[in-house]
Order: sequence, then structure tokens, then C-alpha cells
Amino acid sequence: MLDKIQPEHVLYLDIETVPQVEKLADFPEKLQKLWTRKAEIMAKEGESAEKLFERAGIYAEFGKIVCISCGTIYRKGNKRIYRVKSFFGKDEVSLLTDFLAMLEKFMSNPMHRLCAHNGQEFDFPYIARRILINGLKLPSILDIAGAKPWEVRDYLLDTMQLWKFGDFKHYTSLDLLCTVFGVPTPKDDIDGSQVAAVYYQEKDLERIARYCEKDTLAVAQILLRFKGEPLIDPENFEVVS
Repeated sequence: MLDKIQPEHVLYLDIETVPQVEKLADFPEKLQKLWTRKAEIMAKEGESAEKLFERAGIYAEFGKIVCISCGTIYRKGNKRIYRVKSFFGKDEVSLLTDFLAMLEKFMSNPMHRLCAHNGQEFDFPYIARRILINGLKLPSILDIAGAKPWEVRDYLLDTMQLWKFGDFKHYTSLDLLCTVFGVPTPKDDIDGSQVAAVYYQEKDLERIARYCEKDTLAVAQILLRFKGEPLIDPENFEVVS
């Protein structure tokens, strides 16, 4: 399969999510009850629904997207350049609308693909769910409800799934893959567990976007490693505003 993938035909994607509100008490009463019910299932001894609320961002029903970063590879002479653009902000509808416009344009080429790490279990379905919750039109590439993993893997690439080699029990973080493949790690500032605090307390969306962009580059570098091709020089990194 890997020999059929052209790195320049791929959109490398990552999202950052946070709970929809800073504290559980800020939710409407109905959602508070529903989260509490969910937390009771997840809770270990001594964990309260309020404490577990810091994890709410990973669930599309209780979280929201604050950043989607998308990168592509192009050639300039004999060099590969990585270009990335982020859609971020407090207005989820606005950032999703802008992202969908870009996605429609990119996917107009039938050779193009999307790629994310753990995308099949997180990024792709999360984006699709938030699109529907916000009343937006679901693009055909993300209209995968009920589809089997092997039915979508030709156009929704997932570096974690590729690394599994069919082993359904095997989970490998992007950070670990970067380490074993000698790819510069993107976890040099914050990690996913800190995004909500940066969003609600520091109110630093730019910092979240820079972190998200580094993850997309890491995904691209991992795919290049899988194909046995040279890495992109970190100097050849362009951010599009």
C-alpha cells in the first residue's frame, strides 16, 4: 500500500480540542447530568465528575475543536518544503466553515488523501461529529458512518493504523514513533493534556496552533520514514496565515 502513496498528494491533519466550557458547573443542567452519568462509568476510586471533566474535550458531545492544522508537501527544486495552515479560534462554526472550504478545494483532485495519527479513531470522526452538531454539511470524504476501516484506508490514511500491521491491540503514540524513527519530537512545548489550560487560562490560541502545526509535520515525517524516504529539513517549514 505504501508504495502507492505519493507524499505530495496528502493533506496531513491534526486537531486540538477542549471541553465546551471551562468548568462542569458552566454546562446547562441537562449536560451536567449526562456528563456525571458518563463519569460514573469511567471513574476510578476517589475520582469525581468535576475532576474527570478535564477529559471532556476528547468527547465530541462535550468538547469542541479550537484548532485544525493542515499541511502539505511540495517540491522546490530538489528540496521538499512543508507548508501548513491552521484554522483556529473561539468560534467553532467559523473555523469549521473555513476548513471545509479548503478541504473541498483540496479533495477536488481524486489523487489526494487525508492523513492523521490515530485519525480513524479520533480526528476524522471527531471532526465529522462536530460538523453535524454545528449544523454544517458533512463532506463526502468524512461521511464514513458505518464504514469498516479497510473501506476507508485508501483515502483516510492513519499512521497509527499503518504501524499496527493488522495488530488490533497495539497502540503507539506519535511521540513514541517520532522517538524510535529519529524524527524531531513536536512535544517540546505543551502536550495534549495541557491544551485546555492554555485555552481557558492563558487564552493563547496562537500557542495551541503552533503546537498543532508541529504535530502535522511529525505525521508527514513518519509517513516519509514508513516509505524509506528522507525527512523534510525543519528549516523548510512554511506557515501560511
